[in-house]
Amino acid sequence: MSVRAKILEVAATLDRIDRGAESESLADDERRSRISQAIDILSRSSGAEGKSRAEDIQQLFSRPYEADWRKIMEV
Repeated sequence: MSVRAKILEVAATLDRIDRGAESESLADDERRSRISQAIDILSRSSGAEGKSRAEDIQQLFSRPYEADWRKIMEV
């Protein structure tokens, strides 16, 4: 049941993005693009290319590492 709930949450998110993008092209929506990429990652076989699906999903939704992040974030 918990997996079902998470999949429903993703479906609802896509529905909201689609409704909100009525005036814009869905192809240009970065959020939808990343979710589509994530679905592709989830659909692949486990252990493909020696990579973890969880790691790839985390990296897809993360900012790239920047050595001077403290300066950039003013921390």
